[in-house]
Amino acid sequence: QVQVLESGGGLVQAGGSLRLSCAVPRRTSSNNGMGWFRQAPGKEREFVASISWNGGSTNYADSAKGRFTISRDNAKNTVWLQMNSMKPEDTAVYYCAVSRGAAAAVTSKNYQYWGQGTQVTVSS
Repeated sequence: QVQVLESGGGLVQAGGSLRLSCAVPRRTSSNNGMGWFRQAPGKEREFVASISWNGGSTNYADSAKGRFTISRDNAKNTVWLQMNSMKPEDTAVYYCAVSRGAAAAVTSKNYQYWGQGTQVTVSS
């Protein structure tokens, strides 16, 4: 089983920022797209952002556009999600995932390895 390790979650006030990190073994992630998903209480897991294997392509959910930025450094085996201008509706458990292919996939079925998640809470 591949370990996907998220970190950086926490409590932040509305309008604030958080930066999530995701570490994955190089042999697993360097040729794969990566993505962030989130699940709020009582809701289904939803796509947030994704990035292709070399960082050349990114996709964002409408709710994330203009506020969140996904990036990666394959030399460090790490993917980040910078979240700015946060809102209470961003409160959720955020999951990092490794895609089955090289593209910046947007649906969960295209992802093969998942982390345990990190809690993000935005207070109003």
